[in-house]
Amino acid sequence: MVGRYAPSPTGELHLGNLRTALLAWLFARAAGSRFLVRIEDLDPDRVRAEHVGGQLDDLAAIGIDWDGEPVRQSERAAEHAAALERLRDAGLVYRCFCSRREIREAASAQHGEAPEGFYPGTCRDLGEAGSDRRAAAGEEHALRLRAGRAAVSFRDRLHGEVAGVADDVVLRRRDGVVAYNLAVVVDDHDQGIEEVVRGDDLLPATAAQAHLCDLLGIPRPAWAHVPLVLGPDGARLAKRHGAVTLADLREDGLTAADAVVWMARTLELAAPAEQVTAADLLARFDPDRLPAEPTTFTAIRS
Repeated sequence: MVGRYAPSPTGELHLGNLRTALLAWLFARAAGSRFLVRIEDLDPDRVRAEHVGGQLDDLAAIGIDWDGEPVRQSERAAEHAAALERLRDAGLVYRCFCSRREIREAASAQHGEAPEGFYPGTCRDLGEAGSDRRAAAGEEHALRLRAGRAAVSFRDRLHGEVAGVADDVVLRRRDGVVAYNLAVVVDDHDQGIEEVVRGDDLLPATAAQAHLCDLLGIPRPAWAHVPLVLGPDGARLAKRHGAVTLADLREDGLTAADAVVWMARTLELAAPAEQVTAADLLARFDPDRLPAEPTTFTAIRS
């Protein structure tokens, strides 16, 4: 099925990002399908233009190729706005005036009434008149999905049948920028993405995205949430963990080829002493035989 990798250009890709990209590529290419790249550059506070080229260079350096020119998410504002308007016309959008601190405090006060991490619903029943009055007074607000904590089930290639609940996710941020959960659903559909391969830290967000697909009347993609690479502290791998980017490795005398070998070994696609390339992995790749547990990164070579 047609696949994709969609990095956000907020920094250099690290080995965890690159391993997920390699898996997304393998899922698509091993099945003889197209593979696309999308630049998720919506966040003006974090996106840096110089990282776009660097990320594409790093993907190519580990042997990943893609079809067509990468699509920039920031150039799809009209499509995102149209989807938001459809949801608004259906009565499925409401204003949220809450700050992050207020959301944390309200969620804590509910003592488990909402699933952990969910919006506590403070503005859900504010009422049209009250909402209009506050907006007219110039209060900043986000737009949220009126999901009604709908029960959602979906199938994941690696996790099987997953039952979840759709949160009232943000659709448009307080600064007017469309939010990730809406943009990713619209863009995957418009690009013809048939299977989304991504890190399993995003598995909890999938219920809301599946629900958005249903509400917008578009087919759901298939999903495959793959194991993460963790740092020695057990947290998701990040720059703070040290030499984790290709640039870091080069400073240590290592190459992108060394990184690919490490990824292949951690995915049980290569023997301990075997030297392989991304292309070598295509013939031996089997999604059903991927390790289920995350990998803890210490070093490429000990």
